[in-house]
Amino acid sequence: MHHFTASFIAIAATVGQFLFAAVALGVLLQLLPRRQMRWKHLSLLSWRTKEAPASWLRLFGVVRKSAAFTERELLLGGCGYTLDAAWYVLARRIGIAATVIAAAIILLTAAVLHIATASTSYFVGALLVSGMLLMVDKTWLSSIRKVRVLRMTKEIYAVSNQLLYLSDSALHIHAKLLRCIPFTRALRPELERLLAEWYHDAGEALQRFKRRLGTDEGLSFVETIDALRQHESSQYYDILRARIEDYKEKLELAKESKKESTSYVLFIIAGIPILYTFQVFIYPWVREGQKLFQSLS
Repeated sequence: MHHFTASFIAIAATVGQFLFAAVALGVLLQLLPRRQMRWKHLSLLSWRTKEAPASWLRLFGVVRKSAAFTERELLLGGCGYTLDAAWYVLARRIGIAATVIAAAIILLTAAVLHIATASTSYFVGALLVSGMLLMVDKTWLSSIRKVRVLRMTKEIYAVSNQLLYLSDSALHIHAKLLRCIPFTRALRPELERLLAEWYHDAGEALQRFKRRLGTDEGLSFVETIDALRQHESSQYYDILRARIEDYKEKLELAKESKKESTSYVLFIIAGIPILYTFQVFIYPWVREGQKLFQSLS
């Protein structure tokens, strides 16, 4: 019986490793540079716009117009997720159900066969923790979004300054954006894709670029680029200057917030020696006092 349980756990762990490897491979493929010919590039990206089947959504009770779906859709957009949000919601619900069912099967098997090992407890605990992480996904999605928004704002600020530097140049806005690529890192794949789609339909390419960025700063940045595309005028560069000041203020606020968070963490760390001192020097006196009062009573 012990051999059966060990084999079951080994098979489940192997399946989990394959699933994790598939997810990791998909993430790595997302990070690969996309330097392809324009029309081939557009045809290969068509799968990204495919929506989840309506029958699947009905089967798992996913409603696109619900507040929870809309909230996750906005969070995913801010995290750089470019697929249909329904795919993520479906995967989340399937993942939660799979972890609960797998944990229940393992516990029932161990109870029926009267087998309880440390490996079984650890594996069930890992499944339950995974399910809990999926249930509170809004928390860590918000954290990822905040980090990404800050990185995007820094790069949008750098690109905007470079565009302002090139304001007196006779280059087209497309050529100016092309010269801004070296100033980007996190923004680079999306900016390269924008420039690849530009001459197919610049307006639609900018709208898709705005949706992929998924941040308020990205919205204002795209609106400014669109205005410069349609009207190469000095007054629109004045708008760009105003936007640059807004980005600068947001970056300074984020820096101050980071300093406050760091100070709180340092304050907590500084309190650890105090607690240790209390335990080592003061706690024995407290214990002696308790013994004294107990003897008197």
